[in-house]
Amino acid sequence: MHLSNESLMVIILVGLIAGWLAGQVMRGSGFGLIGDLIVGLLGALIGDWLLPRLNIHLGVGIVALIINAFVGAIVLLLILRLFAGGGWGYGRWHSGW
Repeated sequence: MHLSNESLMVIILVGLIAGWLAGQVMRGSGFGLIGDLIVGLLGALIGDWLLPRLNIHLGVGIVALIINAFVGAIVLLLILRLFAGGGWGYGRWHSGW
């Protein structure tokens, strides 16, 4: 498989956008450039595996790729939160108690 420079740039762009969006939704802040890229790229892999199994097809194009990677990144962050033992951030919401 040969990736052109344009394909690589699209993959990186989709990963960055999806990782940043997932970071905004799940935590309220991003993970930095590298963290957002890793979360987005892993999310894209999860989304590409999970969504077809749920019979969800988003279509083609950059927007569909970003949504697919975003859904996968949210799933990844939920799994990481469950295993990290942080729950839903109880201490953050009740920091004044």
